[in-house]
Amino acid sequence: MIYGSAQDWRASARKKVLFFGMSGLGKTYVSNILRDTGDWFHYSIDYRIGTRYMGEYITDNAKAEAMKVPFLRDLLLSDSIYIGSNISFENLTPVATYLGKPGDPAKGGLEISEYHRRQEQFRLAETHALLDTEYFSDRAERLYGYPHFICDTGGSICEWVDANNPDDPLLSELSRHTLMIWIKGDEAHTEELIRRFDKAPKPMSYQPAFLTRVWDQYLVEQDCGPDEVDPDAFIRWTYAQALAHRQPRYEAMARNWGVTVTADQISAVRDASDFEDVIAQALEAKDQTP
Repeated sequence: MIYGSAQDWRASARKKVLFFGMSGLGKTYVSNILRDTGDWFHYSIDYRIGTRYMGEYITDNAKAEAMKVPFLRDLLLSDSIYIGSNISFENLTPVATYLGKPGDPAKGGLEISEYHRRQEQFRLAETHALLDTEYFSDRAERLYGYPHFICDTGGSICEWVDANNPDDPLLSELSRHTLMIWIKGDEAHTEELIRRFDKAPKPMSYQPAFLTRVWDQYLVEQDCGPDEVDPDAFIRWTYAQALAHRQPRYEAMARNWGVTVTADQISAVRDASDFEDVIAQALEAKDQTP
């Protein structure tokens, strides 16, 4: 780790951190608090994915839908209008909409082969965006003069790494440049995440083996064909399993590559000083772990 102790962390003139964990546990919340101090550069992986690595996919998908409408088709072919996405830190809907959900086309579902294809596009995009962390860390200081740096990752980072492999290329690269911090929820947080997701299901990204397993299992349990799957019902059913699938992966990332803080600790952070204290405590706890 780039900070060997709590003392190293507190004494560092340049603090660089990377948050990981399930969405909804405080990654963006604490990133916004730190960014608003004016001393921390906020690098959002999801924003980078949408603007740099999946922007053309998103725009082309919207154009394909527009081309189905004769009025819009004529305007597009004559270059009279253009279509783009309006992605921001607060609005990443275009990325989620492009990823989509598998199932019945009449309910907005994608064929499972197309869903897998988009999942693979996202995996590559997220990997590239994560590997851009060093560039943005350097750019934040060199170009803009920010002393501190935050990398705010998506919940799916754990899907693309092997935290038990000491030579994992992605984790090796990220840990060379940032302190990796797992924001860990408890059972109450998990229940709230599931409740929130059940109310408003959104697209997710999974490793291929997990997705194939849950898709096949869902078809058997529901006794239905691929084109009969309700997309939202499948995403809801899968989400709770995804939480259980990801928890040990996050835990291994924190154990082997970083530190752990709780969602309750993060929710209590009100300023940069509070945050520095929380991380110092996490490093102290790491030192005391056998």
